Amino acid sequence: MSARTRTRPHPATPGSVDIRLPWWALALPALAFVTLLLLILNPADAHAATGDPAVTHLFERVQQIVTR
Repeated sequence: MSARTRTRPHPATPGSVDIRLPWWALALPALAFVTLLLLILNPADAHAATGDPAVTHLFERVQQIVTR
């Protein structure tokens, strides 16, 4: 049994590249980035973290901006 192939609504022009990404190909990496960023910025989970107070202050300011 032969499988049917989908035809393009507009034929591609010679020399052009036709790349179409599904919506989730951009949404999932963006969601993962935001989730990991929020996990890093959560000060409640950073009990053992000791570091430069300037870096800690910077992360606190970013968290305040994100949570507004």
